[in-house]
Amino acid sequence: MAKVYLGYKKGLRVEDGHPWVYSNEIEKIIGDYNIGDIVEVYNFKEKFIGKGYINPKSQITVRIMTRDKNEEIDEEFFRRRIKAAWEYRKKVIETTCCRVVFGEADFLPALIVDKYSDYLVIQTLAYGIDKWKNTIVKVLNEIFNPKGIYERNDVPVRELEGLNQYKGFLSEPFDTTIQTSENGVKFYVDIAEGQKTGYFLDQKENRASIKDIVKGSDVLDCFCHTGSFSLHAGYFGAKSVLGLDVSEHAVEFARKNAQLNNLSDVCKFEVHNAFDVLHKWVKEGRRYDVVILDPPAFTKSRSAIEGAIRGYKEINLRGMKLLKPGGFLVTCSCSHYMYPELFMDVIMDAAKDAKKTIRQIEFRTQAKDHPVLWNSGETLYLKFLILQII
Repeated sequence: MAKVYLGYKKGLRVEDGHPWVYSNEIEKIIGDYNIGDIVEVYNFKEKFIGKGYINPKSQITVRIMTRDKNEEIDEEFFRRRIKAAWEYRKKVIETTCCRVVFGEADFLPALIVDKYSDYLVIQTLAYGIDKWKNTIVKVLNEIFNPKGIYERNDVPVRELEGLNQYKGFLSEPFDTTIQTSENGVKFYVDIAEGQKTGYFLDQKENRASIKDIVKGSDVLDCFCHTGSFSLHAGYFGAKSVLGLDVSEHAVEFARKNAQLNNLSDVCKFEVHNAFDVLHKWVKEGRRYDVVILDPPAFTKSRSAIEGAIRGYKEINLRGMKLLKPGGFLVTCSCSHYMYPELFMDVIMDAAKDAKKTIRQIEFRTQAKDHPVLWNSGETLYLKFLILQII
């Protein structure tokens, strides 16, 4: 087994528990290896740090999988880790639909496993974990006995690893439109064509948290995707809900989901670019009791943060102006580099421009099936706020 040695005072955060070793932290590699092989990692004093898989073509050259020098990375290793991840979910969250494995936070770097009723969707986002895909599928079949498994490896991040993008069945083919439920709300998930693995599971508990503020309210849900927040608002007793999304495919599914829940009279959906219509509707005098802003990530890198700040400020400013006095703004950011304090500062700047006062009702992050590993800040990415705008 090849040995990776870190440079002088390099990789201190790796010693403290972070699972990533960057290329510029490596002093030397002794021994032969192939891309994706398991290697041992040592600090500059030749003290053992951990074992993980290596990819010299990636900026993240090694991803640590274990800190135990004697622990073998084999089929039984994956069985233990996936079983542990599943036991954790069963203890902390309702599991009809949930994220079973959340990569680094479950000590299985770059592996995603999502469960939608009796079906599983997986992503293997790095070369080293992709080599174990057949083993992972075998273990998943043993533990879950799913009706089917689908892979959504059609994501650009794989190209950074030298991997191709593709998607398809890892079991016998099945209908990729799956009916499942969350917080009492039923919905269809398109695991083949929907965003991510078909649904945004990380907002599960946040969607439940809007129950008290939406009852009897007129609600505007921007960036509604397949209607998850909209349907929860309708289910919790909203008077009216209008969901907007730029994707016709998403809006079509949102309407189907409204029908599935007998909410078509309450929840309406339209294809719009929220940035375009919100400005127009402010001028027209439209007002709502609750405005929900759950936009896509405006940045996935530190270098693009300034543009993201402008985007988040603008959309929150427009959202505030569409609220009735004392109305509620539900606002989110799924950009890791938009740190919580920065996100709050941006919203505060928007409130100043709108000449509004903010009263915080609730601050939340991602659902418990997306646990945050404190040794790895990248696992904290979702910020969710319920604010009263006065």
